Amino acid sequence: MDIKTLLDQPSKLPTVPKVTQKLIQSFSDEDVSIDEIAGQLAADPALTAKLLRLANSAYFHVSRTIGTVDDALRMLGFVMVRNLVLGNGMVAAFGNTPGLDMKQFWRYNLYTACAARWLARQGHGNGDLAFTLGLMHAIGQLQMHAVAAAEMAPLDTRMNVLAGGRAALEKAELGFHHGDVSAELAWLWNFPKPMIEALRDVPQPLAAAEFSDSAAWVHLGAWRARIEVLSIEADHADAAYPAAVAERLGLDPEWANGVFGACTDGCEAVMPALKLLTEGLDAMLE
Repeated sequence: MDIKTLLDQPSKLPTVPKVTQKLIQSFSDEDVSIDEIAGQLAADPALTAKLLRLANSAYFHVSRTIGTVDDALRMLGFVMVRNLVLGNGMVAAFGNTPGLDMKQFWRYNLYTACAARWLARQGHGNGDLAFTLGLMHAIGQLQMHAVAAAEMAPLDTRMNVLAGGRAALEKAELGFHHGDVSAELAWLWNFPKPMIEALRDVPQPLAAAEFSDSAAWVHLGAWRARIEVLSIEADHADAAYPAAVAERLGLDPEWANGVFGACTDGCEAVMPALKLLTEGLDAMLE
């Protein structure tokens, strides 16, 4: 099995909605018409309803009810609205995938996205970009299982698809990992090159030819999400903490301590519980 085999089957490639395709184009098109996109969103009642539900969730702490797509764009900004619709589009594009617990998978991606956004903002990075990459960073797993479920089954028996060592196992056995496949899907969907490369580098950000802060924030967010979704005990999570990546980002070691309730003085910046940090956004997964 190689990446070409995984992607050279049009009938098994995920199809994203047209409005999501338009939003993907906006990453590279500074002249994109926001009014046109707003009109396309408003023309889809189901998508509008979900967007407004997300926009009014506890996650955003808005001061008044958001009742229209235009309100959402004004209150949340185009970038965050794009992220919400893109996330919903990714969930819709893949549907059910053999061999995967889809609810767990998307919860892990959502937790990663929110953790990465929080971390990037603490480190004065691009939180919205980290959120987008966090939502998408593991989609290669979906394509690998959709096209080659039989070949993936032995790997799944050896290690959970969400485990921290999964990318290394895939690389050793297949010659590539799910980050490579995620990047190739992003290329097919015409994402900008920096985002494509960041998706490729998330599993091993320090091995990249050019270090990507965004990939590193998502890598760290994935570690935090994994603790929650896989119910990893504190000592095992601590042993798996990507300290070298955190150090490269200049992250205060106190943050890692706070994850396990061992926070001492100056804990104001310790990440909130993920259930609180993502409150309301679970509607994206429905």
